[in-house]
Amino acid sequence: MAEPTYEELKARLAELEKQGGSRRPGELEFKVGEKGGVSVYGLGRFPVTLYYEQWVRLLGAGERLRAFLEENKAQGKLKLREK
Repeated sequence: MAEPTYEELKARLAELEKQGGSRRPGELEFKVGEKGGVSVYGLGRFPVTLYYEQWVRLLGAGERLRAFLEENKAQGKLKLREK
């Protein structure tokens, strides 16, 4: 099997950049890593990665988490992004 030429690599890179650039800012993207962790991209600068059981546990506590956030928001303890 022959090595790809510089032009072929350049074309492939341009194709991948087009595919990768389709995500809109603020849109969440999910990926499964090599070790089986599920990463969420788009929440901040770095991805949030948890394993399946951790995601299920977190999602199960969704109502309690939302109540906790609202309670602490009302008390002025949370750092909120200004619009």
